Amino acid sequence: MPGARWPEGGENKGIAADNLGKGTMGKEALSIVDQRTQAAYEIPIHDGTIRAMDLRQIKTGPEDFGLMSYDPAFMNTASCRSSITFIDGDKGILRYRGYPIEQLAEKCSFLEVAYLVLSGELPTEPQLKEWVADITHHTMLHETTKKFLEGFRHDAHPMGMLASTVAALSTVYPESREVLDPKVRALQIRRLIGKMPTIAAYTYRHSLGYPYVYPDNELSYTENFMNMLWKMVEPKYIANPVLARALDILFILHADHEQNCSANAMRSVGSSHADPFLATAAAAAALSGPLHGGANEEVLKMLDEIGSKDKVPAYIAKVKAGEFKLMGFGHRIYKNYDPRARIIKWAADKVFEVTGRNPKLEIALELERIALEDEYFIKRKLYPNVDFYSGIIYQAMGFQPAMLTVLFAIPRTVGWLAQWQEMLCDAEQKIARPRQVFTGQAARDFVPLEKRGVTAAPTAA
Repeated sequence: MPGARWPEGGENKGIAADNLGKGTMGKEALSIVDQRTQAAYEIPIHDGTIRAMDLRQIKTGPEDFGLMSYDPAFMNTASCRSSITFIDGDKGILRYRGYPIEQLAEKCSFLEVAYLVLSGELPTEPQLKEWVADITHHTMLHETTKKFLEGFRHDAHPMGMLASTVAALSTVYPESREVLDPKVRALQIRRLIGKMPTIAAYTYRHSLGYPYVYPDNELSYTENFMNMLWKMVEPKYIANPVLARALDILFILHADHEQNCSANAMRSVGSSHADPFLATAAAAAALSGPLHGGANEEVLKMLDEIGSKDKVPAYIAKVKAGEFKLMGFGHRIYKNYDPRARIIKWAADKVFEVTGRNPKLEIALELERIALEDEYFIKRKLYPNVDFYSGIIYQAMGFQPAMLTVLFAIPRTVGWLAQWQEMLCDAEQKIARPRQVFTGQAARDFVPLEKRGVTAAPTAA
C-alpha cells in the first residue's frame, strides 16, 4: 500500500550561515552548517526522520558526489514506510495493524491474524470462512516436489530443505513472476501460506525415514500440520486441542516483527521483482542463521550445557565474566520484557499440563529469576525474549532442535508476504541498492606476472 509521500526537501540549499535558524522555531526541519565550506542547509524532518538523499546536496564542490550517511547493519536507518507492525522496544509493545499482540493471541486463530496482517483489517465471518477455505485448498504439494525432497540426504538440515523446496516452487508456478498483477500475487500468497506447513512436515518425516502424510482438509491449520507430522497408522489423526491451540498462539506471535533481517531480505530480493517463492526462500535463508531464527535452538543448547538448576549461578558468573553469552536474553529492539515472551510463558504452563514438565524449564526459570534480579543484567536491559521459552515448548511437544527454525518460518511467511506486497505497492520503492564507503586501493598500474613481488633495486646516489 502506498503511503503518504514525503516532502521532497533539499530546495533551500546554500542559505547564508548568519541567517541559519532564524524564524525556524517549531519548524519541522534540521539546520546544518558544513564546516568545510561554511554553507548552510535546511533539511525537512518528517515522522522523526530526514531523507538520506537530502544529504546529497551537501558538497565541497561541483565534482563532489555529495554527503552520504554511513550506517552498518541499519542501526538507525528507516528503509521503508510500513503500516503492518508497530514495536516500541522501550515499553515492550508489539501490535499488528494497531491491535495489541496480547489481544490477538488470546482471541484469534492464526489464519485470522494472517488475514489481518496481509489485508490490514480483521476478517468478517464470511471473509474468514472463505480465507480458510482458500488456504486449505492450497496445502497439497505437486508430486514432483515430493520427489525433489526425496533427493536430500537423510540427515539434511530441515531449514536447508525448506528453503530449497520453496525456491523450487518457482519452477512449478512460472506465472508467479507476474508480481505486479494483484490477482497473481493473491494466488501465490495463498499457495505459500498453504504449502509451507506441508513442506515443513515433509522435511521432518524425511529425517525420520517415514512416509509423507497428505494434508487433511477437515482439520484446522495447526491441527493439519500436526497430522502431517505425527500421524502413523491410525485412520484419523486427532490432535490434542491444548497443543493445537498452543501452536496457534506461537504462530501468531511469530507472524511478523517489523524490519528484521529476514523481512529486509524479503524486501531486498523482492525489489528486483523476483517471484515470491524465490524471495521467500531468500528470507528463509536469512532466518536460518543462529543470530535470527536459530536463536531458540541455541537456547536449548545452552540449557543442555548448564545441565541442572544448581549449576545456574556458576554459569551466570561465567556470562558476567565474558566467557559466554546468555542466549534468549536481550533483543536488538526490545529494551524491556519482550511481550511475546510473557505470552509464551503462559502457554508453556498449558503445554506442560499435557506433556509433563520439561526438565529444562527449571533451569530456564532459575536463569530468568537471577537475570531479572541481578544488577548486571538489569543495567544492560537483558530481559527474556521470544526465543527463551519457545524452544522449550516446542521440544516438550516432540520437536527436535533442528526443526525449531522451520517452525518459525511457517508463520513468518505471512509477515514476509505482507512486507513484500507492501513494498511492491509503494511508489517510492525501487530496486534495493545501498551505497558503500570505498576503502580499497587507489588507481594503480597493472604489474606483469613476472614482476610481481620483485623489489626494485635501489638506484645509485
